[in-house]
Amino acid sequence: MNGAVDQSLAVNTRSILTVSLLSIAYLLLSAWVVGFKTDQLVLVGIFNVCFYAADITRKFILGFSVFIVYWILFDYMKAVPNYTISHVHLADLYNFEKQLFGIKYNNQLLTPNEYWKLNSKTILDIIGGLFYLCWIPVPLGFGAYLFFKNRGQFLRFAMTFFLVNLLGFVVYYSFPAAPPWYIQEHGFVFYPNTPGSTGGLARFDNYFHINLFHSIYQKGSNVFAAMPSLHSAYPIIVLYYGLKNKLGAANIILATVMIGIWLTAIYTSHHYVLDVLAGITCAIIGIILFNLILKQINPFKRFVDKYEAAIQ
Repeated sequence: MNGAVDQSLAVNTRSILTVSLLSIAYLLLSAWVVGFKTDQLVLVGIFNVCFYAADITRKFILGFSVFIVYWILFDYMKAVPNYTISHVHLADLYNFEKQLFGIKYNNQLLTPNEYWKLNSKTILDIIGGLFYLCWIPVPLGFGAYLFFKNRGQFLRFAMTFFLVNLLGFVVYYSFPAAPPWYIQEHGFVFYPNTPGSTGGLARFDNYFHINLFHSIYQKGSNVFAAMPSLHSAYPIIVLYYGLKNKLGAANIILATVMIGIWLTAIYTSHHYVLDVLAGITCAIIGIILFNLILKQINPFKRFVDKYEAAIQ
């Protein structure tokens, strides 16, 4: 079995043809679905370099293909915006947030986002921006760590990450929701094709005289995808597998980053408290569901085992 797996991963005529065709197909499909972008060439270039460079890099990029598929799906969401599928929630979500978590300030009832926009502090802007920058690097870095430490756990982590995103995408399309900054900038009027905004993270950019978050949010797939907050879901998955792998003091850091991301999401007006709670729920459901599927559905377990053997 291992010999067959090793042979299937070898650089030969079949694998060269497969990788070449997949690369070309991805570029052509992407150009048709969302338009050509240099990011697509970068992704194809990274994959090909890793695949051909060495045995370890080939196994690494094949393992990380789970994350690559996620990124492609996320990018392709631009082709079918969720507001073309379902009604966008504006005032109802805002009023429900205010009803549940409203803060009395200057004889007015404000949402937590509105309160912190009026009471922002430079130190919180800096700390919050640093926390929010962790939302993708931490899962990817943690995944890389697991790849070299325990590839079985790495694969389960990556697949759990993918499943949680799929659950989030389902909610995005069934319950399109505007983020708090949208209400602050546009009120309760729906404007399709609204570009992404940095919200309160603009204060981080302005303080350092950079366009870091501005450049990130320019690439967003859909601004009406605030519910659930997948920013809030990712660190839960990381912490769960950190605890599962008994990382000790490192888990304290992971937990701190998790809470920091939750609070920053609200502080910078990117998410309501309700969005954060929905993201937490999405992560918990995804973790439980993945474990159940792995335990109960034998064909899926065999697929995972085979995938794991391929990247060992």
